[in-house]
Amino acid sequence: MKINGIQQLGVGVEDVHEAWKWYRKHFSMDILMFDEEAVAKLMLAHTDGEPRARHAILALNMEGGGGFEIWEHKDKKPSPIIDPIVLGDLGINIGVLKTDNVELAYKTYKSSGLNLLGEIANAPSGDKHFFLKDPYDNLWEVKEHPVVFSKGKSVNGGVFGTIIGVTDIEESLVVYRDILGFDETVYDETGVFEDFKELPGGNQEFRRVLLRHTDIKNGAFSTLFGKSEIELVQVLKGSPKKIYEGRIWGDPGFIHLCYDINGMDALREKAEAHGFPFTVDSARAMDTFDMGDAAGNFAYIQAPEGTLIEFVETHKIPLIKKLGWYIDFRKRGNHPLPNWILKLFRLKRVK
Repeated sequence: MKINGIQQLGVGVEDVHEAWKWYRKHFSMDILMFDEEAVAKLMLAHTDGEPRARHAILALNMEGGGGFEIWEHKDKKPSPIIDPIVLGDLGINIGVLKTDNVELAYKTYKSSGLNLLGEIANAPSGDKHFFLKDPYDNLWEVKEHPVVFSKGKSVNGGVFGTIIGVTDIEESLVVYRDILGFDETVYDETGVFEDFKELPGGNQEFRRVLLRHTDIKNGAFSTLFGKSEIELVQVLKGSPKKIYEGRIWGDPGFIHLCYDINGMDALREKAEAHGFPFTVDSARAMDTFDMGDAAGNFAYIQAPEGTLIEFVETHKIPLIKKLGWYIDFRKRGNHPLPNWILKLFRLKRVK
């Protein structure tokens, strides 16, 4: 069983096309992997027991990192969060993007009129970072990380990780450390943090734990996805709310964090052994799940604080659809794709 990196961060929105246009313009999430309308029939555990029609777009950034799965309900009105998220609320609080030039990213976003929250600051790890809010009320951290897959005009790469509010860090570590393999604790600090002060609720006392993985990923897309990290934040006083209380998967906000994996059967056993059985399991329902031009299997677990973690085992993707060039990983195997093949993804760019 292998976890190969963050494939994508799910972002629920009210208008998938308008949101993707914004994310293309400002975050360079412009490599279209799929654009599909379908009914989510297998997600009943997280959709109030009903199949839900949806429109989803999976987009990547050629500088590397995970992508965005931009997701819109089609058979019901999306239910936005009523009470704004404050830092430490339960679930995915903040999406983390990487940049190899944090000063240039900040300057570019500022000149573009983006809603920046404070100035560039140092995280407890010493890494420079800053925060912003997009037009859909999602919070983003832009964090320095020197590794770029394919340098272009973008000032940022893709998803580097997330900041997740939890009720009990020790309890949540069973998922993020023991199942997902984030085995390095970069810092574990408690206090009121200067770099959080401009965030909603950021002036509270927190315990912060930053996790990274020490293993070298070697799946088919690992070179593109790159390294990743997870930060857990726990409010030490007060009662944080559940971000998706009264709402369902796919409603606006960060709906899930998705990992590219190999070995779904072994992962199922590992998750069950740690007390987190799959809540959704496409492999038990069918041999391979058709995702339009692509195919594979997917599964979900739910972390103690409510975060949905998705696992995708890719079976087939289109490389150059017009030429009928597909990659079938069941025949090829899952060793790293050559960089020249991964760089062909730029042919899928949408301006």
